[in-house]
Amino acid sequence: MAKSLSARNIVKRYGGVVALSDGNLDVHTGEVVALVGANGGGKSTLSKVINGVVVLDGGQLLLDGEPVHLSSPQSAKKLGIANVFQELSLIPQMTVAENIWLAREPMTSFGTVSRKAITEKTEALLSLFQGTFKSNIKPDDPVSALLPDEKQIIEILKAISVDPWLIILDEATASLDSQQVNRLFELVEKWKQEGKAIVFISHRMEEIFRIADKYSVLRNGRTVGAGDIKDITEREIVKLMIEKESGFNFSRAAKDNADSPICLEVQDLKSGVLNGVSFSVREGELVGIGGLRGQGQRNLLLSLFGDVPYSGTIKLFGEETKFRHPRQAMKKDVALVPGDRAKEGLLYIRSILENFQLPSWAKYGFPLKLKKASAEAAQMGDNLSLKMAGLQEPVSSLSGGNAQKVVIGKWLMRDPRILLLNDPTKGVDVGTKAEFYTLLTRLCEEGKTILFYSSDDEELIGLCNRILVLHDGAICSELTGESLTKENLIAASLGASNGGAQ
Repeated sequence: MAKSLSARNIVKRYGGVVALSDGNLDVHTGEVVALVGANGGGKSTLSKVINGVVVLDGGQLLLDGEPVHLSSPQSAKKLGIANVFQELSLIPQMTVAENIWLAREPMTSFGTVSRKAITEKTEALLSLFQGTFKSNIKPDDPVSALLPDEKQIIEILKAISVDPWLIILDEATASLDSQQVNRLFELVEKWKQEGKAIVFISHRMEEIFRIADKYSVLRNGRTVGAGDIKDITEREIVKLMIEKESGFNFSRAAKDNADSPICLEVQDLKSGVLNGVSFSVREGELVGIGGLRGQGQRNLLLSLFGDVPYSGTIKLFGEETKFRHPRQAMKKDVALVPGDRAKEGLLYIRSILENFQLPSWAKYGFPLKLKKASAEAAQMGDNLSLKMAGLQEPVSSLSGGNAQKVVIGKWLMRDPRILLLNDPTKGVDVGTKAEFYTLLTRLCEEGKTILFYSSDDEELIGLCNRILVLHDGAICSELTGESLTKENLIAASLGASNGGAQ
């Protein structure tokens, strides 16, 4: 029996941030719809609305033409909707079988859990990907012992174990190898023949055109195009994804660094998802790192800061080095501004002064020269236009934008020569962003070298003289000069053909 689901004019807000303002999607049994968009376009939010993970603030969902309210993932499952999450929902301490059948365990006639049935059903599901695992996975294996690609497959099996009619694959292929992707696509074709519907979200353009029947493009929370995949090209999809006008007047660093000395040189760097990254950066250069999230940007920055193990060669100012701990990087005047200020950047229960001086207390001696430490922290606060009641106030009293200034300021107090930035303007207000852009330009003029990852494509295009685009853990394009356009950046991020200069 044919079924359909339609999302109509969906609105979803998170505080003052509008994730979706006019999201639309139509999907029917027997077809694959590719949901496409750049970073922050609203793809995952729309999929979570359809799956009941988040409740919409406006618009409506229609199931077979009738309005339906999905208040939780459980209500969606009862209607035959399942989501394979980009962020894995598995519990590491539990076994493969326990994760798949959690709260849905097969029961015996005596009302007890049937271990035999759980094992048999799990083995049947595992057989769907037989021959693609690195090892022989058993139902009673703990999930914590599995590789990332194996965990992703368990996530897929968990979703299809409820026998849904609609399956949402949210970046489900991101951590799979080519053999596993091929097997998944064979299953997708089988599911289509069985009358299931699939919403497919992917950062790989080749996969989209290989598996999808239809497409729907989101841009800044609005659906801006939809139709049959055979009627559109890769470049036309990319153009739909691009915002026509920017709300900022960026000031790209005008300094010519061609004659400046090379201060950072990386050869064949491998770490986590990174697969042999090589590049060099000159003194005073602001180099962007582009690409969709999860392509190795974080691993690259953490490797350069000595926070994750890596192989390959890193040279600083012509000298080969091997950082095994961030302390070693700090001694060589390297600083990292992390992407998650709550988890990695600040101690929220401590004072603004303590947070400013976290990496630098040692330089104030023992006994502590507190007056000097306070004066220098106050000066940094003034330099960053930090709005605060006083240095002794808890950093939790600050707004998000001002808290981010503390994260950046505590590293600037060490006067680093190389600054690594991991999406530093995520979640801050427009005014703070503008101040931050001015700061970056000034730091480059002072001779600082900056490696800057941002999930905001406009930031990269507007600020950087050069962008290294990561795709599947490798640099797929280097954009500079006339090739430094948003269209080329997005095309390269998606692996589209002609995605800019190499």
